[in-house]
Amino acid sequence: MDLKTATAIRRLRLVSAPEAISFLLLLVCSVLKRTTDFNAVPVMGAVHGGLFVLYVIFWADAWNRAKWSLKTAALYFVLSVLPAGGFLAERRLRREAEDAVIATRARKEGVVGA
Repeated sequence: MDLKTATAIRRLRLVSAPEAISFLLLLVCSVLKRTTDFNAVPVMGAVHGGLFVLYVIFWADAWNRAKWSLKTAALYFVLSVLPAGGFLAERRLRREAEDAVIATRARKEGVVGA
C-alpha cells in the first residue's frame, strides 16, 4: 500500500467515529426536541451534515485509491448511514491499515514473495 492510499484510508478512519457520534447525538436531540423544550437539532444537524459530507468525500477517495471491490465500498457506505456504523467502519479500517503495514514489512524483509 502506497502512502497516498494509506493516508486516504486513515482520513476515512479518523472521520468515522466522530460522524457516528454526531449521528447518535442528533438522534438524542431529535427525541429531546419532541419531549422537551430543548431544541439543538439545527446545530447538531449542521454538525452531522458536515461530518457526513466529509465521510462521503473521504470514502470516495479511499475507494478510488485502495481499489476496493464494489462490495467493500458499499459496505463502508452503508455503515455511514447506520447509527453506530461509523464505529464498525473505524474498527475495520484500522484492522485493514494494520494488515497492510504487516504485509509491507514482510515484503520488505523478504518473508513474503508477493
